Amino acid sequence: MAFRTNYRFERRERDRLKQAKKEEKLRKQQERKAVQQDEPSPPDESSPPEAEGNAPSDGNSQPGA
Repeated sequence: MAFRTNYRFERRERDRLKQAKKEEKLRKQQERKAVQQDEPSPPDESSPPEAEGNAPSDGNSQPGA
């Protein structure tokens, strides 16, 4: 055997790499979130105008008649 295994060192290196990977992932998420907040989002077209309460729900009802 050329050298003794240093389990504590190997464990510290694995933990250090895991932490670096987590920090990089978190940084990328924060960057994406910041970019999304900066650019204006288009209005959501999936919601029908009836959901807002501005348009009548059926064509037969008329205000004033």
